[in-house]
Amino acid sequence: MTSIISVQNLRKTYGKIIAVADISFEVAQGEIFGFLGPNGAGKTTTVECLQALRDPDSGKISVIGLDPLRQAQELRRRIGSQLQESALPDRIKVWEALDLFASVTDKISDWHPLLEQWGLAEKRKSSFAALSGGQKQRLFIALSLVNNPEVVFLDEMTTGLDPAARRVAWDLIRAVRDRGTTVVLVTHFMDEAENLCDRVAIVDKGKIVASDSPQGLIASYATGVRVLFSTDKPDLAFLEKVSGVKNVTRRGDRVEVEGSGPLLALVAAALVEHDIVPPDLRVEQPSLEDVFLKVTGRAVVD
Repeated sequence: MTSIISVQNLRKTYGKIIAVADISFEVAQGEIFGFLGPNGAGKTTTVECLQALRDPDSGKISVIGLDPLRQAQELRRRIGSQLQESALPDRIKVWEALDLFASVTDKISDWHPLLEQWGLAEKRKSSFAALSGGQKQRLFIALSLVNNPEVVFLDEMTTGLDPAARRVAWDLIRAVRDRGTTVVLVTHFMDEAENLCDRVAIVDKGKIVASDSPQGLIASYATGVRVLFSTDKPDLAFLEKVSGVKNVTRRGDRVEVEGSGPLLALVAAALVEHDIVPPDLRVEQPSLEDVFLKVTGRAVVD
């Protein structure tokens, strides 16, 4: 693996508050690397240290072979940043913001395609203040890409976007990665990390508690499946004898069967054998949310 980012024993505190306790990781060139975790876990502080926006208390950082502490100016010319909290002057127009950002880069940059790519073409002459929250978010992402960065940092990229716009954003970020740009994505959306990232680091209380590809994490920490259905039949003890079943939980008419293997097929066969044919029978595969619950003991929204 050719590392474009290397971090060793990063630590950052604010008085008695430990934002980053001890974080080490590497990001390969040309991958989408995600930080997943709840607010306050230390994700944003970590990536701000990587971008020379905050000085760490200790640890070693290398981004594109540069030290953010000593080579901040050169580093900022070669990376792109979409911060969690950003703002522009209310009266600046969309095209003016893109043109301004392009004018201060030392690369030849045509910002016009970004208008179409990020759904801003019809708003090119609109002022920043007139944009919706989702449009502002898309503009900030476009601005982070205007200098054709070698690494782009996206902090809560799709917050404020509707589901359709989120999917479009995912496709565009994959295209950015495919052109050779390394993407560091900070998110608390499980589905975003699972669908978009090549590798994920789960951060909790200032530490990385697990790191691997999304499927690797699921395979390591959340191997079971769940079959869900509704029924008013009182006696379901027969399900506990079905091969692969580990647990049967009932809440009113709602039933959840946990287990492994071809659980859906076996549970369905057992139900039919007992004249139970629930119309809402479905299976839930393990997800990153299950991994997060297992390695942290709490939900991402806590």
